[in-house]
Amino acid sequence: MFETLKKATLDKIFVLMAEYAADPRDGKIDLGVGVYKDPKGVTPVLNSVRKAEQRILDTAKTKVYKGVVGNKEFSAAVVDLALGGVVDLKRIRCVNGAGGTGALSILMNVLSRARPGGRIFISDPSWPNHWPMAELVGLKPVYYPYFDHQTRLVDFDAMMKVVDGLTPDDTILLHGCCHNPTGANLTPAQWDIVAASLQRTGAFPLVDLAYLGFGDGLEADAYGVRKIVSSVPESMVAFSASKNFGLYRERAGVAIAIAKDSDSADVVSSQMQNVIRATISQTPDHGAEIVRIILEDMDLRAEWEAELKEMRERMQRLRVKLAEAIRQRSNSKDFDFIAEHSGMFSLLGLKPEVVEKLKLEDAVYMINDSRINVAGIPEDRVGELADKMLAAIG
Repeated sequence: MFETLKKATLDKIFVLMAEYAADPRDGKIDLGVGVYKDPKGVTPVLNSVRKAEQRILDTAKTKVYKGVVGNKEFSAAVVDLALGGVVDLKRIRCVNGAGGTGALSILMNVLSRARPGGRIFISDPSWPNHWPMAELVGLKPVYYPYFDHQTRLVDFDAMMKVVDGLTPDDTILLHGCCHNPTGANLTPAQWDIVAASLQRTGAFPLVDLAYLGFGDGLEADAYGVRKIVSSVPESMVAFSASKNFGLYRERAGVAIAIAKDSDSADVVSSQMQNVIRATISQTPDHGAEIVRIILEDMDLRAEWEAELKEMRERMQRLRVKLAEAIRQRSNSKDFDFIAEHSGMFSLLGLKPEVVEKLKLEDAVYMINDSRINVAGIPEDRVGELADKMLAAIG
């Protein structure tokens, strides 16, 4: 049986993780894998999460299934958090996903059933998993321009030339905030223009909302997704609690479908449930219940928002420090964009050979396209990192 198979291409992020783990050098720096790290280099369990988990431990009486749709109260709390009441709840249906990726998978499966072989437009560049996920369910991925590698800004004019030419049979995948991998994000005015275009063309928006609260704050980060879903009759949103709640391994996410009316929403819900039943049968609940408890408890929510603010401000502080350190050493503004962008990631624009040199000679690990996880920068070694980068560039 297995002789017919060929070795699959491994995700470059996981390959880099393995290389980093095997590197025996002291002082190595991991800027690759996309997890938040505190000043000690640890991905922490939030205090609000610990308290919610303790409450589960103290009160839970069973581990029985929650049902195919998952934790309904968790989904409702996430819809309120992300969408803020801009859409009539009668038009919304949700199921839990195994993380944001699981939510995306469910939604893409349903889209493939609605438009077999349909085109899904993905930003260039994008999270590396978007393209293979689309292909896996039978959608046809197509890139749309997004990032100008010269200006380090969103190439909005080029993007809109494609967006304005979409059809009602097309899907466009949009990063709700904190664009991965670039860190360059649409402004509110640009979101307005995208929404107006989708109104005209009838193209279908799928919003990947993986970093809500990691950019400019919960409300500011929600502007784009709220503008889109309130402007069109049908849309989908994949929400992840991995980053903003620090629940990476718990796989807590919500697949949100918004239809033109309640009857249509019921049909989409049945399709989402059918996908779950045919793949993982039932959805995980521990992470979902943690988030539900936090969002429904006024004190825990306030504590979580304070912790989220601390993570967000630390990443922005690291951005500013690295940009300033490079400018001071090089007398150049070429890397000032690091401080101007937001979120967990930044695309440095280094050549592959520079990235490889940093890894081999300096034990500085980043993805080969020079995407870095800003939260992985050791705050007390920013100057050292700037020196290594500039030396590698030559």
